[in-house]
Amino acid sequence: MGLPEPSPWANQSHDGLLEATDLPDGWHLANRFHGERSDDASAQIDELLGYNDWANTEEQAQGQQESDQNETIDGRWRYLEHEATRTRVMIRLQRQLLAVPEEIRITGVIYLPWRPGDPITSQLLRELPTARIEAAINKRLFAMKRTETITGGKIELPSGRKVSERDLLKPLGDPKKVPDFYELVALQHGRLTQRGDANPSATMARTNGVALSTAQGWITKARDRGLLPPGRRGRAG
Repeated sequence: MGLPEPSPWANQSHDGLLEATDLPDGWHLANRFHGERSDDASAQIDELLGYNDWANTEEQAQGQQESDQNETIDGRWRYLEHEATRTRVMIRLQRQLLAVPEEIRITGVIYLPWRPGDPITSQLLRELPTARIEAAINKRLFAMKRTETITGGKIELPSGRKVSERDLLKPLGDPKKVPDFYELVALQHGRLTQRGDANPSATMARTNGVALSTAQGWITKARDRGLLPPGRRGRAG
């Protein structure tokens, strides 16, 4: 008789949706999920929370477009802990298969203080790093597909030109004269995001001495070329 299959919760990175390196300092993936089951309980959690109610409404089910379904079904819950406060958080990760390029979004959050009954303030919720986690996940996934390679500590661009990582935070120059300009836009934006910049487009405008609208136009063109993942609606940057 073979050994039983290990619980997916024992290795929450098994499917590549979330890895330990995607989390900001102070947060970690729990080794064991409280109330652990022998299978992934994500569907049961959705059902318990009523998060699948749309599927039970005939009118909504008939009118639901495929693009909408892409963002609501088949999510996966992951369990995080904050080391200092021992706050427990579950986030629901959802693959956006129809996005170009493909990306992952956080589509649900369960926030539990360490001690049951402790209050949850608006400040605590604002400090929950969901945007940073989401950005880190998509940056990691996008980097797997990007054309850049690193050799000798330098990033090699499609034209063969090489730049160091520290140069990515310097002015980029004139888009009509700089080879691989939009690749550099994507890389500069990515570095700022990685450093936790809340509004990388504004920082890029200051760094490059251009209007905010100009920097935003560069970022839009980089996204149109598939060099950056799509921006989050209603979010700066």
